Amino acid sequence: MFKKKKEKEIDIGSLNEILNTGRKFISIAYIMAIIALVLLGTYLLKEWKILGILKDFVIVISPIFIGLLIAWLCDPIVVWLEKRKVPRILGCIIVYLALIGILFLLLYLLLPTFLDQIKDFIGTIPEILNELKDFMNRIFDAFDNHQALNIKAVKEQIYNSIEAFGSGITTNLPNTVLSFGKSIISGGTTLILGFMIGFYMLFDFNKLNEGMANILPKNWKDNYHELTARINSSLRSYVQGVFSVMILVFITQSIGLTLAGLKAPLIFALFCAITDIIPYFGPYIGAIPAVIVGFTMSPLVGICCIISILVVQLLENNFYQPLIMGHTMKLHPVTIMIGLLIFQHFFGIIGMIIATPVIASLKVIMMFINEKVDIRYKVTGEKIESE
Repeated sequence: MFKKKKEKEIDIGSLNEILNTGRKFISIAYIMAIIALVLLGTYLLKEWKILGILKDFVIVISPIFIGLLIAWLCDPIVVWLEKRKVPRILGCIIVYLALIGILFLLLYLLLPTFLDQIKDFIGTIPEILNELKDFMNRIFDAFDNHQALNIKAVKEQIYNSIEAFGSGITTNLPNTVLSFGKSIISGGTTLILGFMIGFYMLFDFNKLNEGMANILPKNWKDNYHELTARINSSLRSYVQGVFSVMILVFITQSIGLTLAGLKAPLIFALFCAITDIIPYFGPYIGAIPAVIVGFTMSPLVGICCIISILVVQLLENNFYQPLIMGHTMKLHPVTIMIGLLIFQHFFGIIGMIIATPVIASLKVIMMFINEKVDIRYKVTGEKIESE
């Protein structure tokens, strides 16, 4: 008689461990494939010089973008007025008159002061450069006693750079002023056209979204409305928060730099407020010119400028950002920093400004697609929890 061989029992634990390991490798491959596609896309954009074409195209149609942005920001107020039985056309006129009135009031109150401070600051540039040279000279003199340090070449290079900058300002000042005037006229014309386009877009902004939805297949419309609602909610919260934080930073920084005794404090405060749009790096970019000019005036003014900037940053990090911004973007700091570096490489300072909202929009789109299609679950067997 033949003895029956006992069948070996399947080790369920080992099998699950192998499957989990395989899923992790698939998940890593999934992430690497996404990174490879992004790198391939950026490489093709660079090699085919599509970015340059897009840049020129965007510059040409920039009034349309400005108008679309204005209409997009003003539409919630018009909708709010519509709910209170105000006709849409009348609501658009009221919103635009209020917006133009606020802009003219700000220009009336701040423009003369800005022009006076710019004029005074330009007149003191030679004095500031001399003070900067003396300040650097005192620093180099402090290192002259150290025999191990040979800073003569560095000293000469910095002095030559300062002198070249000063002589360049004197020589190229007429051309600089003319170029600046042309930029102001061109930018003003673009802005006015953008306001006009935005006014007409605002009339039918609600129909614009429906028109885009009508182009899509019928079974896509519900998803389209849901996706655009999510993106609009996220971006509007971010843009409104950024503008509010900018205004508060400008006001508090103006007060602080004025008390510090810095020349043209409104100009430097405005620069700090604008660069503050850039996450993490922006405050440092905005602080450098104010601190340098402050130390050229006197060490006390420079120290007071540093204190002012630190106080404003403490206020922003502990009060402005948590109260106004909250967690609207829901992005990891590392993600934001990587996005800033990539966008800065391809688009410069403008890229750093638009990096965060673009990345946030892409995240919303990817999360939405994953919810509807569940791509990652099909590939890795893991679900992404919606935030």
